[in-house]
Amino acid sequence: MNIVYDNIIFSLQKYGGISIYWKELIKRITLKKNVTFFESINNNIFSKEIDIKFNNESNLSLQILRYLPFIKKIPKNSIFHSSYYRICTQKYVINITTVHDFTYEYYRSGIAKYIHIWQKNYAINNSDGIICVSENTKKDLLKFLPNIEESKIRVIYNGVGKEFIQLNNPHQYLKNEFKVLKEKTYILYIGDRSSYKNFDIAVKTMENLNNYSLVVIGGQKFTANEKENMKNIINRVYHFRGVGGAELNTIYNNAFCLLYPSSYEGFGIPIIEAMKAGCPVISTNISSIPEVAGSGALLVDDITANNFIKEIKKIENIKFRDELIDQGLLEVEKFSWDKCFEETYQFYEEIYERKLS
Repeated sequence: MNIVYDNIIFSLQKYGGISIYWKELIKRITLKKNVTFFESINNNIFSKEIDIKFNNESNLSLQILRYLPFIKKIPKNSIFHSSYYRICTQKYVINITTVHDFTYEYYRSGIAKYIHIWQKNYAINNSDGIICVSENTKKDLLKFLPNIEESKIRVIYNGVGKEFIQLNNPHQYLKNEFKVLKEKTYILYIGDRSSYKNFDIAVKTMENLNNYSLVVIGGQKFTANEKENMKNIINRVYHFRGVGGAELNTIYNNAFCLLYPSSYEGFGIPIIEAMKAGCPVISTNISSIPEVAGSGALLVDDITANNFIKEIKKIENIKFRDELIDQGLLEVEKFSWDKCFEETYQFYEEIYERKLS
């Protein structure tokens, strides 16, 4: 069984949840035979963590290539798995697509939304096997594309990195640019700040929690509008970008909690990273989040600053906070990248046998 991996996600983003997912699959697929990788030179922080020999697909610009079917000729009956909604249209190639979420369908607008939806739908409709990262994502898939045969779909949960562990005396690991956090009690916000991520609610929450700083990880630089909205707390906001796994583990370990106020997630990797690092999680009882967090996090039904403040106040009780951490550690045992890869490879074999028979 030949397997071809299209690593285009590493060129499309510098960091992000899909890059983490793809890096973890690559780390494990390299132990198998007959695997070929296609990739371009990129600045992705996670691609630097893996050492693979890769081929160049084409000299076309990324802006064109990303929307085209895979160009390079590959062996007959190969499994082709793209990291971001591309397929191979060559005869006798078996296509696998991973669907992470439906944020564009729910929350985006304009031409970018419709281009993305067209590309995603084309990939899904022309795939032999479809991986969804949660039951909620599968439900959304069947809502937007009810014509898809359910037998083609497999729910395979994301994992959580082995670098996320509880540290003894975690303050000692706050070095270099993170030294500034040593004397701070901070609440953590991770990810981009798209409208559905509700960063504005996080800011309103912090306005009423004067004893805490806000640490923001990832996303673009703050806009002028964001700075204006944060003017009442700007002197206790710290923003770090391009943070690797080991550094992120240190930040989780030193955080009072992770505040994850998102209205929608296909999975929500930071939730399980935080729980595995012993960082309490406060999030929302929406989309895939309760499916992933289980009883290991405090979840609100209505996304308001007052509701988040109430939950944050609860974990100021040390006994309650410790109990929540322990519950999170139990919940996160359900997730591992080894399990994710094993189920993914088994799915390749099943679809391969199904197609050949």
